[in-house]
Amino acid sequence: MDKRLYRSRTQRMLAGVCGGIAEYFNVDPTLIRLAWVVFCFIGGSGILAYIIAAIIVPENPA
Repeated sequence: MDKRLYRSRTQRMLAGVCGGIAEYFNVDPTLIRLAWVVFCFIGGSGILAYIIAAIIVPENPA
């Protein structure tokens, strides 16, 4: 089966990017969200990366 990255329809807070990444790697979405927050504070480019991912990554069709 082909594994693809989609934005989540069920595990979403804003656009579903973190939920989609969590579904792709089969981990808890909270861990991905915490990692994203740390990424925002350390590098400062996390917000920009989230916006870009929300635009580029398609929403789950199912």
